[in-house]
Amino acid sequence: MNNTYNLILALVITFLATVFFTYFVRKILLDADVTDKPIVTEHKHKTGTPTMGGLAILLGAALAASVYCNEKNLILTVLIMLAAGIVGLLDDLLGLKIKEVQKVACNISTQPVTIGRLTLEPGEEARVATKKARNDLPTLLEQGKVEITGETPIKSEGTERNKIIAQIVIGVFLVATGAVSSMVLGFEIGLFIIPVVIFGIVGSINSVNLIDGMDGLAAGILTIASASCVIFSMLQGNFGAALPFTILTSVSIGFLVFNRYPASIIMGDTGSFALGAGYLTAGFLGDIIYFTVIALAIPIISVIISLMHRAHIIKLPVEPLHHTLNYKGLSEKKIVALYWSMTLIICLVAILIYQFLW
Repeated sequence: MNNTYNLILALVITFLATVFFTYFVRKILLDADVTDKPIVTEHKHKTGTPTMGGLAILLGAALAASVYCNEKNLILTVLIMLAAGIVGLLDDLLGLKIKEVQKVACNISTQPVTIGRLTLEPGEEARVATKKARNDLPTLLEQGKVEITGETPIKSEGTERNKIIAQIVIGVFLVATGAVSSMVLGFEIGLFIIPVVIFGIVGSINSVNLIDGMDGLAAGILTIASASCVIFSMLQGNFGAALPFTILTSVSIGFLVFNRYPASIIMGDTGSFALGAGYLTAGFLGDIIYFTVIALAIPIISVIISLMHRAHIIKLPVEPLHHTLNYKGLSEKKIVALYWSMTLIICLVAILIYQFLW
């Protein structure tokens, strides 16, 4: 009962703190005009929404670490979150610089028109983003099938190589703590835990980062997954694992107060990197990594689908998958509800299997 009381208290304190920090950070970002400039045509209405809101998530987690400074797992989880958040913040700052301006083409014919990898229905528009699309554009303009309806600024961003290197370093930070058990699923793997940890951190960061493309999508999934990890940990009597996940639940749902549709603030890479790294760190330190991965199944599947698209195994009109669903006509609110529901179902099934069949 005492542990349950402490978790509830930690949940409430961190939630309220994150709500306050999100409101405060949002005001500062608005005053500084640090706002989003979406490159997806369907998200133009989000232009002007403050980004880098992940700073509020970091502040909420840091406060929790201060209150529960004697909890080693929580302290290490928050330190990894801060390191990842700084890396994400650098990428967000780089994104404030405009790399190029892409034209937006609209199909003005009465038939579907293919431009690049996209097929535009009559009246539909899209960015001329790929090299093939830019090559197709002059011919389509000459034939009178499309017209230029606008321009979209494209943000600068770090190279994929540099991002991966930075994420690997974060994984090395976690390995360097010496706090991660070399036992995985009951097997002693010794030094092989090093690549497992690094791969896990890189994968988790990219999974959460990729899923953070719609209002409340990433924050909602992390809320559900983290809360499920709390329940799973408590069923095991593992308070050391439950507390960090309680804090992750709190900062996620606290941020969701302002990030749910229609979002008044976006977490940016600052938040998605921090949540992705912190989530898997809590799983490793609490020795429930198998359940942690299962609970994050939807973002992981989304990454796999995107990798298959990039490897030309499958073809998506728009990447990632949730943007393809939006492109096919499913509303943003329905997509978010679908992803949340699927995550909840997976977590509940996993908990029930453990409780009654394991």
